[in-house]
Amino acid sequence: MDELIKKVNQFRDDRDWRQFHNPKDLAISISLEASELLENFQWKTSEEAKEKNQENIEQELADVLIYSLMLASDLELNVEEIIEKKLELNDRKYPVEKSKGIKEKYTEL
Repeated sequence: MDELIKKVNQFRDDRDWRQFHNPKDLAISISLEASELLENFQWKTSEEAKEKNQENIEQELADVLIYSLMLASDLELNVEEIIEKKLELNDRKYPVEKSKGIKEKYTEL
């Protein structure tokens, strides 16, 4: 993960774009790119979207991930640690014995 973050930051730094990338604007960019990702699925089944828009789905998902890695880096967050922490929290919220095969939110279990 560290190598990937270094590559993303190097790409940005080579172009002197860090000056434009404050946490607020990176968070906005994540949301905008996620919306562009969603457009690939609008009015289609998941299968139709994948069949017709695979390349664009990959590109938009990459944009979401790149902005997310930049934000984590700029906020000095360890991506692996915060994901592990969130998985532990979700494990407590959604214990297997209560949530397996059930789509309800943890407040409804």
